[in-house]
Amino acid sequence: MKAIAVKPGTPSSVHMAELPQPSLADVPDGTGVLVRVLKVGVDATDREINEALYGNAPEGFDFLTIGHEVFGVVEETGENVRTIKPGDYVTATVRRPGGSLYDQIGTYDMTSEETYYERGINLRHGFMTEYFVDSEEYIVRVPQGLQHLHVLMEPMSCAAKAIQQAYEAQQRMKVWRPQRAFVLGAGQIGLLSTLVLKNRGLDVYTLARSPRGTLNSEIVEGLEATYVSTRETPIEELVAQVGKADLIIDATGHSGVAFDAMNHLGHNGVLVWTSITGGERTVEVPSDKINIEWVLGNKLLVGSVNANKSHFESGIKDLALGEMMYPGVIERILTNPVDGFDNYQELMRLLVEEPTALKVYMNVSDE
Repeated sequence: MKAIAVKPGTPSSVHMAELPQPSLADVPDGTGVLVRVLKVGVDATDREINEALYGNAPEGFDFLTIGHEVFGVVEETGENVRTIKPGDYVTATVRRPGGSLYDQIGTYDMTSEETYYERGINLRHGFMTEYFVDSEEYIVRVPQGLQHLHVLMEPMSCAAKAIQQAYEAQQRMKVWRPQRAFVLGAGQIGLLSTLVLKNRGLDVYTLARSPRGTLNSEIVEGLEATYVSTRETPIEELVAQVGKADLIIDATGHSGVAFDAMNHLGHNGVLVWTSITGGERTVEVPSDKINIEWVLGNKLLVGSVNANKSHFESGIKDLALGEMMYPGVIERILTNPVDGFDNYQELMRLLVEEPTALKVYMNVSDE
């Protein structure tokens, strides 16, 4: 069957490949779920894998099928599957367990091993193909009423996890009720983080370089958050106006911005880094100032990557609430569809060259 893949280690190697047709027998314990792929999203991770910045092929293959943001429909289930049935809309988690304790108890997104397994990213084929089979353990049902948000389930899981991790870490405070949040970056993770924070009742400021009037800013304002163009109002000016943040989510993909955020966090606050910044950028920071303020202010820095099934389920609930509170707003993130495998070059072109593309995705098959 058709698949879109790269040759890890070879820049700009995206191509059409062939994979064996999967079957329920691939999961021998009877918990297999056969999914027909409907749509697959791509993001900066897929671009960087195609640039050969990271990623490895599964054992026995010289290519890696890309695509870790999947939406599909169940075609068939194994005899021991209990929570999913044919006809259900589903997505799938990305990371797969290794051998650590954290992997074995279902928190495989927190593995303590150096080697990790992620579908479409490292050592496991992704979802940009016609069908896939996986264990029920990694399949997440999507309500029919959210099918129009399809490939946003995976990025939403990352946003949901990042914010949940901040709250879990702050159990050290016994009582922590953040009032003000800064979201740095208005791409898909930034926008979805804005939604999660609004659902939690925070006063949210979402910062990006683009001026007001762009689609990003309209989505932020549609979520009843405050959009701040840093070209018009640098973050230092914002802090002077409203005060430091109790919680900052960095989703910029820019290490300079990530480190600068440390200057703008209030006492007992949490800064969460979600970006993967490939490259060799070096920045200067006021290290003595940051050191003393962070120690005396009991501040916390958390790195958050990937998500497990519970985060997918939490993110889906946030999307459902968001649809009720701000109908039609989140769907605007889905900006650039591409039809069919034959148009994979256009898919990658949009990902690389189109600055206004919030979410590029492939329509693999009809529902």
